[in-house]
Amino acid sequence: MTRISSVEGRILYNSRASKTIEVDVYSDNKFLGRVCAPSGASVGRHEVAGFPDGGPTQSLRILKENSAKFVGLESSDLEGIHDTLNEIDGTDNYSVIGGALAFAVTIAATESASRAAGVPLFKMLSSKSSFRFPRPLGNILGGGAHAGPGTPDIQEILVCDIGSKNIEDVIDTNLSIHKELRDILEKEDPDFTNGRGDEGGWAPRLDNQRALELSAKACENLGFTLGEEVSLGVDFAASTQWDEQKKKYVYDREGFENSSGEQIDFVADIIEKFKLIYAEDTVHEEAFGDMAELTARFPKTLVTGDDLTVTSRNILRKAIDAKSCNAAILKVNQAGSLFDAMEFAKEAASNNIKLVTSHRSGESTDSQIAHIGIATDSKMLKVGIVGGERVAKLNELLRLSGHGLICGMAEV
Repeated sequence: MTRISSVEGRILYNSRASKTIEVDVYSDNKFLGRVCAPSGASVGRHEVAGFPDGGPTQSLRILKENSAKFVGLESSDLEGIHDTLNEIDGTDNYSVIGGALAFAVTIAATESASRAAGVPLFKMLSSKSSFRFPRPLGNILGGGAHAGPGTPDIQEILVCDIGSKNIEDVIDTNLSIHKELRDILEKEDPDFTNGRGDEGGWAPRLDNQRALELSAKACENLGFTLGEEVSLGVDFAASTQWDEQKKKYVYDREGFENSSGEQIDFVADIIEKFKLIYAEDTVHEEAFGDMAELTARFPKTLVTGDDLTVTSRNILRKAIDAKSCNAAILKVNQAGSLFDAMEFAKEAASNNIKLVTSHRSGESTDSQIAHIGIATDSKMLKVGIVGGERVAKLNELLRLSGHGLICGMAEV
């Protein structure tokens, strides 16, 4: 039985050079789990608070004042550690300690336990006897909240190799399409600076339609057929366009507005024309009925809730009742603790909701979410495309590729 012997924290910086908190958990005085918390730029209204008033410094102060409460707990007891965090916090959204602290403590403790047990983290989180790799979903072109002025309104154009049978080939395909798209963009705009958004996708001065056309061309130039060997995906991040007063989606960069009905048609046209396998946050985060309409219309596309479901078990149940999505993003820090996120994953699995485990735009070089994606039987792992904090997750998948417990790729 492995017990926590110490918990310590420090202030570090994430990939956007914003301050965050890193936590070390030692078990039996020698088994270290270390996690640096990420943060998002496009944040759902119902996510838990990332940090309390006072930011990461306040979270660190609270950790120091309460670290002794974790000493002696079993480092593998996710629920017990979760309960201790909630006793310290006392709110329903981690507004006192910050969801980032809950994220870091619970994952670090589980990693410490896995090292003590001599098993990989994904095995510590699941009792299954065999596992599959989620298919990496890479951001090849960025706009919206993840890129600067002049880029498309839609936040992410993504690519996923849906045909390859091993993780090495899937990663190679995604990266080769990203490189090909750069060459296309340089020909389209000789002044293109090779600028990239937060998650490694190219950030060109293009409208939505042209950005999608060139992304499709990058796939086709390499001999791929959309919808067969590879597929595109789009994170519409529609809540960032929604104007509550106007009751319209306002696409400032391209200069048009959509009513709710027009937004459904706008999304449907893109799904059909570009054969999308993945469509995230197609409408705003309260539009459960509109999302249900798209889910019913496109059963073969992963119509995915992120801002809609925010890794909340209770909100996911509402989405299930309304038939608002057939897939959902799992972001641990949206929920707070890893225990919260795993309960969300159980709810999804029991209702045939496909999971996509995801990074955040402000990331660290940690790779634990690769293990979480495997443990939760996620169909995809949304981890960006290039940049050290993104490639770290892909490299961890490659390290695990020789592990006998992982047999092949998830089918989407």
